Amino acid sequence: MATQQPATRPANPRFSSGPCAKPPTFELSKLAGAPLGRSHRAAPGKAKLKEAIEGTREILGIPADYRIGIVPASDTGAVEMALWSLLGERKVEMLAWESFGAGWITDVVKQLKIEAEAKTADYGQIVDLASVDFANDVVFTWNGTTSGVRVPNGDWISDDRDGLTICDATSAAFAMDLPWDKLDVTTFSWQKVLGGEAAHGVIVLSPRAVERLENYTPAWPLPKIFRLTKGGKLIEGIFTGATINTPSMLAVEDYLFALNWARSVGGLEGLKARADANAQAVFDFCDANNWIANLAEDDATRSNTSVCLKFTDDRIQDGAAFAKAVAKRLDVEGIAYDIGAYRDAPAGLRIWCGGTVETSDIQAMLPWLAWAFDAELAAQAA
Repeated sequence: MATQQPATRPANPRFSSGPCAKPPTFELSKLAGAPLGRSHRAAPGKAKLKEAIEGTREILGIPADYRIGIVPASDTGAVEMALWSLLGERKVEMLAWESFGAGWITDVVKQLKIEAEAKTADYGQIVDLASVDFANDVVFTWNGTTSGVRVPNGDWISDDRDGLTICDATSAAFAMDLPWDKLDVTTFSWQKVLGGEAAHGVIVLSPRAVERLENYTPAWPLPKIFRLTKGGKLIEGIFTGATINTPSMLAVEDYLFALNWARSVGGLEGLKARADANAQAVFDFCDANNWIANLAEDDATRSNTSVCLKFTDDRIQDGAAFAKAVAKRLDVEGIAYDIGAYRDAPAGLRIWCGGTVETSDIQAMLPWLAWAFDAELAAQAA
């Protein structure tokens, strides 16, 4: 007998891992204060950009002596800016356990041609963090957006390191604790945990990173959008709201709305609690069903935002086709949008559990996932 469709549907079926769901209270009318048609260098625009930087510092607890800049091209632009501007003084260790970390290896080894040691792990696993030599610069993702595997904490990072740590934290910031004293460069984008509009990235620099920028000049030319210094000194304006190129003031207004919403749910602690509750609902579902499991092999490294799942039932004949079919059924029914695994990841599903998602929507979606699994098994048998 075919499994009956559940009676309850998610109020919001948006479980994409980027761009992610808007905050639950979002309405377009909330962006009416954006200074559209005005120069971003005029007083209203500069004030909005400064407010975004100060709000970021407040909610994430970033130290007062760290610089925060709004930069072009989302998290990718922020990471590339760091790699091109800071690396090359010493050997680099590249840590990767998913596609974005692997992409940074390609940039450093094949484009910049820097002496680098790549330490990689398969999807679901993580590299040996104890083997990292902090005499070198170290580049890593805090949370593997396409694998659902995150570093468990910052204890593995040396306090008396000689090299810099460069951390891509785009699906971790606003959902996980980031130990700022361990991180010299941190990047993320608004479109992830806070559900902001795309195109802009954020780069956070420690005093050690600023010192490197002001005392080291890379051997290669730097495009204008990567330049953080002029005449051997940091361009301080970038970190007070004078952006390198023209930002979208509508996107900035949207970010300010998201920051205010974050305050309303308890700031960082509230955001972490929401993500933890969402992810735990998925973890509990996996524990209760022997046909699906978390891709992360170690519970200590399971992401609470980009939760990646794999089907484990022996009756499945073609894993990739089966996973795509399940995701499509849920999409067609309006139950869950965009939850297929990332194209480079193992076949399965990826469910975004960041703080803008309501736990009630996760809980309403999961019985539908069981329905879709049963329906696709029946279709396969037929």
